[in-house]
Amino acid sequence: MTTTVESRVRPIVAVRNTGTLAWRTLVQIKHNPFELIDFSIQPIMFLVLFTYVFGGAIAGSTSEYLVFGLPGIIVQNLLFATLNTGVGLNTDITGGVFDRLRSMPISRFSPLAGRIVADVIKQAWAVALLLTVGTLLGFRFGTGPLDVLAAFGLLLIFAFAASWMSVLVAMLVSKPDKVQIFGFVLLFPLTFASNAFAPTASMPGWLQAWVKINPVSILADAVRGLLSGGPVATPVAQSLLWAAILLAIFAPLSVWAFRRRV
Repeated sequence: MTTTVESRVRPIVAVRNTGTLAWRTLVQIKHNPFELIDFSIQPIMFLVLFTYVFGGAIAGSTSEYLVFGLPGIIVQNLLFATLNTGVGLNTDITGGVFDRLRSMPISRFSPLAGRIVADVIKQAWAVALLLTVGTLLGFRFGTGPLDVLAAFGLLLIFAFAASWMSVLVAMLVSKPDKVQIFGFVLLFPLTFASNAFAPTASMPGWLQAWVKINPVSILADAVRGLLSGGPVATPVAQSLLWAAILLAIFAPLSVWAFRRRV
């Protein structure tokens, strides 16, 4: 029966299903505004603490550090925020929400994609908030509006792709808190062993080799170039390539794990 229902779902209907489920997630903010805390308070805390605790030591002044550190903090926050997608999906599964969705004639892909799309929209809010607060702290754009929009687009594309890693974890573990545990184990070394917060040249040689190929470093460099000026073509192309690789690997695995679970 499940195969028959799925075969009748046309691509345009699957897209509409995804939009409906994304809206369902976003509407919940109206009734529970605290859902935006992870996308609001935590990013601002990271930005303020890193700027005023490490800014002077690393760059000589907070304003100079913001040019380097703000893009890295945005990237770090973006990746950690993807854990909310996995936690939300696992909560829905363990809470029985997907049991109701399974009986409906919708695409099996839509419940996963709908949650991701909704959280990417929340990510856009977090990026805009960090840029606003960064400007208030002293950050100044060195490029034009189109470059800033390009940075937004690149960040959201990468967020969409990276979210599938969290989705896969959510499909494999039994409880929402385990999503965060496994997610932190992966994301902590990935984000902190990068040039998101400190220049690569200040690190030991053996670590520099990893930092230079780390997708977090590449994305941070791309955002720096788009916001403040500097090399753009290579880091942007490499970031898009990494996003494509993550999507190609983790999206099919997530859908496979979802089918097995529900």
